[in-house]
Amino acid sequence: MKKLELHWQILIGMVAGVLFGFAMTYPDWGATFVQDWINPLGTIFVKLLKLIAIPLILASLIKGISDLKDISQFRNIGVRTIMIYISTTVVAITIGLLLVNVLQPGEGISQDTIAQLTETYAGDEQVTSKLEEASKQKESGPLQFLEDMVPDNAFNALGDNSLMLQVIFFTIFMGISMLLIGEEAAKPLKNVFDSLNDVVLKMVDLIMLTAPVAVFALLANVVVTSGDPDLLLALLKYAGVVLLGLLLMIVFYSVVVATFTRYNPLTFLSKITPAQLLAFSTSSSAATLPVTMERVEEHLGVDKDISSFVLPVGATINMDGTSLYQGVAAVFISQALGFDLTFGSQLTIVLTALLASIGSAAVPGAGMVMLVIVLEAIGFPADKLAIGLALIFAVDRPLDMCRTVVNVTGDATVSMMVAKSLGRTLHPKVKNWDDNLDEVK
Repeated sequence: MKKLELHWQILIGMVAGVLFGFAMTYPDWGATFVQDWINPLGTIFVKLLKLIAIPLILASLIKGISDLKDISQFRNIGVRTIMIYISTTVVAITIGLLLVNVLQPGEGISQDTIAQLTETYAGDEQVTSKLEEASKQKESGPLQFLEDMVPDNAFNALGDNSLMLQVIFFTIFMGISMLLIGEEAAKPLKNVFDSLNDVVLKMVDLIMLTAPVAVFALLANVVVTSGDPDLLLALLKYAGVVLLGLLLMIVFYSVVVATFTRYNPLTFLSKITPAQLLAFSTSSSAATLPVTMERVEEHLGVDKDISSFVLPVGATINMDGTSLYQGVAAVFISQALGFDLTFGSQLTIVLTALLASIGSAAVPGAGMVMLVIVLEAIGFPADKLAIGLALIFAVDRPLDMCRTVVNVTGDATVSMMVAKSLGRTLHPKVKNWDDNLDEVK
């Protein structure tokens, strides 16, 4: 009997998790049962993915750079990656602004709903923490994000998943230095990282065996901890505009893949479906990174020297889904609270969201922090910022799950575009967790 493919197993786990979560909302003890006995399974899975994220970046990126024979190739990869990421982010923000201006979801929000949302969420600890974090970001200098990229202690950076850009900087610095000392001198260290890379990828395969159970647990917890259903319905039009924009971004990626790389877009989407489903379940590009790298390298066939740079960088600075959401959210809040936006203000949203997506990459809960920065850039009244965040807070978690899917899809798309622009061909080499099992039985 043919084994059910991984993405179908994960999808079944997701549907079962949602249904189980809804069932657990009826008994009084249901939410407590899910949080105490079900959610830990999902939490452990996410921790395992985060556990191997930095070792994977370290091993994969050093292997990719040290395999290069010409150091100028790395410069070509870097320049093309950054330029394409900037371009796709501008497209995402533009799509969001066009949709929110045409459909105007903020016009349908009543004053009673605004008052109810404000009362429920304006004083929420998570909302106030986002305002405080945005205030810190605003006070920093224009080149602070560059300063933050350079670690003063490599071991501190390697021990903190939120310092991903510092890890990438150190790893690139180390990989280039290995190239410059010559192949013979670098060979012993290169062998260590080559072996570490194979081991960590095998760990990804083993962790993914538990993915269906994990997404069941994660989705069940999301359902039982969701907010007031009436408030969610009141924001349905706003959420619908964001989801439509995110769907159009997936279509945009598919068109780019078909026209630029000559790759079947349906095959492309099917190959990265496990990464997309995990992105949806975890709401984290960084946690999904090990799986994204495995799918792009083994199933799409992108060379390791490209994927090992493009994907970790994308997980930290590419926020197409988040940037689109910021454009929609900023205009929606302005519409709902009667704050007029000029054409110049909307251009400011494009520029600020673009810069914030790069500069605020390592900030926890970056989406709403970046939104505050965008709102302040267009002169939104400071005394209404908490009300503005309260308006969208009820649906932020489900939308965060969806925009992370777009972020991960964008990362995979850009890795294929960079590979194609460098004249590389795609050579899929799928590995399974039990390939060498007979040797150790």
